[in-house]
Order: sequence, then C-alpha cells, then structure tokens
Amino acid sequence: MRQSRFTDSQILAILKQAEAGAPVTDLCREYGMSSATFYKWRAKFGGMDASMMKRLKELEAENAQLKKMYAEERIKSELRQEALEGMPMKRGRPSCKAIRAA
Repeated sequence: MRQSRFTDSQILAILKQAEAGAPVTDLCREYGMSSATFYKWRAKFGGMDASMMKRLKELEAENAQLKKMYAEERIKSELRQEALEGMPMKRGRPSCKAIRAA
C-alpha cells in the first residue's frame, strides 16, 4: 500500500477543520490535495479520534499479513496436491513405495 504524505494527526486535523465549517475547496487548496482524497478520508475516518484511527490501521495491517499468509499456504497446498496426483495409488492413497522413491 502506498504511504500517505499526511500523518494520521494531520488527516484528523483537516477533517476537524471541515467539520468546523471550513470550505472543502479551501482546505484542498491549502494542503495541496484533491477533493476526492478529502472525501475518501471523510468516508473512511470521519468521526474517529486518534486511538480509533490507530486501531483501524493496525487491523488493516494485520488483515494484509493474514491474506499474504493464506495465499502462501494455498500455494503450498496446491503444490502438494499436484505432487500427489503424480504418485501411483494403492486403495485411494499413495503407495509407500512411491513415497520412498520420491
């Protein structure tokens, strides 16, 4: 994921300024960002405080790590399955001779 050039506290401060009544176009111009970025932040972080935002980031990082682990395990499983398909079968299971020979 791409690193934001704004810190979490800066994002919260910008959102709070908008909640206080500052025009979005003025905020975007002042901070050099697009209005799409502002509205994306508002949808994702609106109403959060710093601790909630930190927890969300931690959960997103953990989720990404778990997805990566799952993908790696899935690849290993598929490789094992492909290896087993090439072995001679005895009563529905790979024969011991085939396992020792491999």
